[in-house]
Amino acid sequence: MGAALQVTAFGLALLSTLFLLLATCTDCWMVNADDSLEVSHKCRGLWRECVTNMQDGVRTCDQYDSILADHPVKIVVTRTLMITADLLAGLALATLVLGLDCITFLKEDPYVKLKMCYGAGVLLGAGSILGLIGSMWYAVDVYVERAMLVSHNIFLGVHYDFGWSCWLGMAGSTGCFVASVLLTCCLY
Repeated sequence: MGAALQVTAFGLALLSTLFLLLATCTDCWMVNADDSLEVSHKCRGLWRECVTNMQDGVRTCDQYDSILADHPVKIVVTRTLMITADLLAGLALATLVLGLDCITFLKEDPYVKLKMCYGAGVLLGAGSILGLIGSMWYAVDVYVERAMLVSHNIFLGVHYDFGWSCWLGMAGSTGCFVASVLLTCCLY
């Protein structure tokens, strides 16, 4: 039972960590809402903004000036939280690999291997909380920005919604949290 639970938690942690990394690196945190009048698809991410022409499929991207330049708070906070979540999830994954029963590392000391799995669960939990806060921070900020424009009857020509990168960050964070629960609560 313990080995199957470890392998399940490892698979979920691996997939969730990949989701977190993809969410951090991709550019569709905010997308323009579907509108029949639009001739282009706009995506805003943490690192750049891209526009795809719907007629010919040409995609152009504008990099943000610099990592250290003045950016909106939602971008800076989300970048920081997502990068930290990625690092914690990656460290947890490496620790979990060494703590798995099917790996011969420290085979003679199962108590240490169990502690490594528990530590990986704690790291995954911390990473999942940071990733969820980062994703939700960005999503709430997009919603508040849109609600304020609507409440003041301001229409800028583009209406933004949550993009797939934001949803991927939330899914990766949730998966890391479930793997953390499996490793910290269910493994003993």
